[in-house]
Amino acid sequence: MRVISAIGEQLGILNTAEAIARARELSLDLVEVAPTERPPVCRIMDYGKFKYEKRKKSHHHTHQTKIKEIRLRPKTGEHDIEFKVKQAKGFLQHKDKVQVSVVFRGRENAHIDEGERVMQHVLQQLLEHGKLEAPPLKQGSKIICTVAPK
Repeated sequence: MRVISAIGEQLGILNTAEAIARARELSLDLVEVAPTERPPVCRIMDYGKFKYEKRKKSHHHTHQTKIKEIRLRPKTGEHDIEFKVKQAKGFLQHKDKVQVSVVFRGRENAHIDEGERVMQHVLQQLLEHGKLEAPPLKQGSKIICTVAPK
């Protein structure tokens, strides 16, 4: 069998007993890594450590993008808007999308221009940290727009 050392150098073709003896000298294991090759390939390694590292890598997850929403009203105060924008910037830095909604209720539906002004003010601040994915659109009694991270 072809044997590879623990540091990755080729030791050449050895018989099984000799390969096992070399692995035992180093207090390591002889692991068959390519059984279908001719001759089969074995590697001298710490198999327990190898399994641990493999399991550790499998538990590491990548970030799943979520859509976070911030809701505003046409009469939302300036400080409240700044606070919501600060939250949205944090979402964008965490690689989440942000859906900005301006909700109208009752008589507020007569003043859509005020809601559009609030939306433009928020977008002006958020576009430094993200890019516009969907432009502001009126859907029923809401104006909705989506900002994606850069």
